[in-house]
Amino acid sequence: MALGRLVVCPTPIGNLEDVTLRVLAALREADVVACEDTRRTRILLDRYGVGAPLVSYHEHNEERRAAELVERMRAGEVVALVSDAGMPLISDPGFVLVRACVAAGLAVEVLPGPSAALAALVASALPADRWRFAGFLPRRKAELERVLETGEGTLVAFESPRRVPASLAVLAALDPSRPVAVCRELTKVHEEVVRGTAGELAERYRGAPPRGEVVLVVGAPVASPRGDGDGGPSVEAVDAVARLVEAGAKPRPAAAVVAELTGESANALYRALTARG
Repeated sequence: MALGRLVVCPTPIGNLEDVTLRVLAALREADVVACEDTRRTRILLDRYGVGAPLVSYHEHNEERRAAELVERMRAGEVVALVSDAGMPLISDPGFVLVRACVAAGLAVEVLPGPSAALAALVASALPADRWRFAGFLPRRKAELERVLETGEGTLVAFESPRRVPASLAVLAALDPSRPVAVCRELTKVHEEVVRGTAGELAERYRGAPPRGEVVLVVGAPVASPRGDGDGGPSVEAVDAVARLVEAGAKPRPAAAVVAELTGESANALYRALTARG
């Protein structure tokens, strides 16, 4: 008997019309559809007349259910894997099942489709030639700062709407000039993309969290093109910040102004200034 296979099927992230023809064909041909919430998946299947049987597959039963599904595929069945929205495994269940299929020598087919991370990256108008996905941002301040300060390229991350103000405040404290886009309810009726600096958006959302599902897109830290050779900001730029502070400006805003004029990192300028004592 021929072995079955796993078909990973991305589903719409908001607009049900974004489902692909290949995904619909795969769902119709599957012997069983493994999904996070059978009620939500049934809405999609009913919309397109797909009558495939459903079985729950979520973070609380992944290990047990993965073993069951692997045995069904070994018996020749085709299993379609979906999440509530978007690509399975991307901050959604599915990794355990894919890994189990590979270990068992079963074929894994991945279909292309909607992605909140990619939609937000393009809509942000920030560079997409080099980017990284951080999943959901950490809650602890120290860990969040590390994620925001390290790495190269544009950062794309999911965030709880109620935590957006706090996360933007942390970013603004690190570097108020960093470009940011808050992408809300992508592909849905109330889709909104708000672009600006970290300082501007921290002020906009302070005490007023956005509603709905949110993807944050953060531009890369500005490199220091005229540093002293050790990766730090130039002495001239730090001196300029110091002069602004002596004239009455606050250190953070002063660093942001000089960073905008020189291309230096506002955060690096601030650290260099405070290191002087």
